Amino acid sequence: MSMELDVFVGNTTVLDQDVYQLWLDGHTVSDAVRIRMEAGALQECEANAEVLHSDTTDQFRTFQMCERLLQSPSKVANQLLFQIPPHRQTMLIERYYEFDSVFAREVLGKKLSKGTKKDLDDISSKTGIALKSCRRQFDNFKRVFKVVEELKGPLVENIQRHFLLSDVLARDYAAIVFFANSRFEAGKRKLQYLSFQDFAFCAGQLISYWTVGAVDNMMEDLDVDLEKDFLHDLKDLKVLVNDKDMLDQHKSLVCAQLRGKIKVFSEMEANFKNLSRALVNIASKLTHTKDFRDLFIDLVEKLIEPCRSDKWTIGDLRLFLKHYSSSVHMLEAFRHQVIWDRYMSVIKSCILKMYHD
Repeated sequence: MSMELDVFVGNTTVLDQDVYQLWLDGHTVSDAVRIRMEAGALQECEANAEVLHSDTTDQFRTFQMCERLLQSPSKVANQLLFQIPPHRQTMLIERYYEFDSVFAREVLGKKLSKGTKKDLDDISSKTGIALKSCRRQFDNFKRVFKVVEELKGPLVENIQRHFLLSDVLARDYAAIVFFANSRFEAGKRKLQYLSFQDFAFCAGQLISYWTVGAVDNMMEDLDVDLEKDFLHDLKDLKVLVNDKDMLDQHKSLVCAQLRGKIKVFSEMEANFKNLSRALVNIASKLTHTKDFRDLFIDLVEKLIEPCRSDKWTIGDLRLFLKHYSSSVHMLEAFRHQVIWDRYMSVIKSCILKMYHD
């Protein structure tokens, strides 16, 4: 009785990056083989379909065995099961934790809980991302959140240190953690035009300037809670719109700076007090949980939509916000410049990022 055996003996683990991506994307072995054949793998390797199927199955099996290690990236370098060069280890970890922006956009602001995980079928159908890939990405979000939740120190650095991710990817994860922690409303219809990267940019601004970590980067708890004293002090800005003389003086200063420089000057002049009240009222209500969570919807409804309606260009808006913010320093009776600058620097950046079709 004779038997045929295929035997392979090696040292360095062979990893095909293209096959790894197919595995990460949630394809079955059969789908992956078909995609590889369509890409010309048979001609490239001078192999037949059976060999390609065997190679793909073997690669998928290797990735599944690596997955447990990838979920604790620091273990990858110290394990002895797979001989993987350092640059390959970096690639495996980075790719494993990469995510689709459209998927992240769907879960942004939601609790990273079983309830949201049940919605992954719908998200998969809506985005066209395989359910298996959706689950991997969601579990990664949840895993990162759980690890950094109990750590003190800067969020981005903690993510990089524990998950060995690039700076760019760590910052994107910081945005996801920030939204999951703060529960900002991101799912309303009026916010659907905003991309994940729009929100990630705004999250970065808020983390850098408004959180407890912006003041003390060695807090005992997650450093992305907004600083309560700062939010409380924002109420002092109400004087800008409640004091009629100050409001009129502020308007005069801004109009003097912008006359002849923006095409929508007459619209800005007519609507100045409404825009100013909107900006100041958003600030003064941030101590209330619901208003705090509605920050982005308030910016869209009370500032972005009115400016869009009056056909402001991004240049008009940038110039208005610059002078609206800086002219406050010329108001002698105003005593809250430090709080004002801390508030407006973030709001300006977020509005300009969000002002597009």
